[in-house]
Amino acid sequence: MQNGIPDRPLDPEAVRSASANLLPPRDERRMKEMLEALCDATRVKIVQALSAQTPLAAGDLAHVIGRSRSATSQHLKVLRELDIVLATRQGNVVRYELSKELPGNVIENAVAAFGALRTGAA
Repeated sequence: MQNGIPDRPLDPEAVRSASANLLPPRDERRMKEMLEALCDATRVKIVQALSAQTPLAAGDLAHVIGRSRSATSQHLKVLRELDIVLATRQGNVVRYELSKELPGNVIENAVAAFGALRTGAA
């Protein structure tokens, strides 16, 4: 046994099958970054607000989630860097929406699962 890891598996075929489900290291890092983004309640609120499929300006989003515009912008920056949120300029207003690409879909689905936490949800 090395580092607490058994030398040989009990069921080599099951171990091979389970190992095939693991992400490669590069994708694992990306997954970790996305999960860390969800470790903040404000960012979860932003994703919930943007899940309505209505793009929102930062000020309006700040109003919805009950945070300052500057705090909201800092959280939006994190979500933009991970390609979870997209920014679109319309004149002098920047509106934010969830990305329709994989990162946005993954995070939106994860946050949607939190809906089960609502009081009275079955």
